[in-house]
Amino acid sequence: MQTYFELFSLAQNFNIDLAKLDLAYQQKVTQFHPDNFATASDKDKNLALQNTSLINTAYDTLKSNLTRATYLLELEGVNAFDEKDTQMNVDFLMSQISLREDLEAIEAAHDELALDDFIEQLGEKIKTNVNDIRIAFESSDTQDQIKNSVRELKFYEQLNTHAKQLMDEWI
Repeated sequence: MQTYFELFSLAQNFNIDLAKLDLAYQQKVTQFHPDNFATASDKDKNLALQNTSLINTAYDTLKSNLTRATYLLELEGVNAFDEKDTQMNVDFLMSQISLREDLEAIEAAHDELALDDFIEQLGEKIKTNVNDIRIAFESSDTQDQIKNSVRELKFYEQLNTHAKQLMDEWI
């Protein structure tokens, strides 16, 4: 079976050229555009639709740092979000609690400036975490280390999304 990386002729790596991904995506989507199959058989139309769905899924997966890292782990047989695997770094767990409490306090105070600072702080944590994941993949760190970093990234991104939604509501 072809991987998403192979679909777009990219090296199977965390570090990808997003411009090259975008270009390959546009070429693939154009190839299977419904207009190209207007006079085709129902079977060919359905196949084109399935291919377009696969192309969109592959693109969305590779475009995001979180889903790309998760997908790379899955290719190695590792489920980063296995519910049975609850082992996490204690310092990170404590940090999670603290960040959630900070956001709750900001929300209760309806403090836009504090929320803006909080979002900026999370942005830095996300950048640092993505860089840690990049380095981990490059240096062939253990899959457990990468998996924990991916879990941390998911937490930061979810918290960041929540904080940005609050900001949108307040503005």
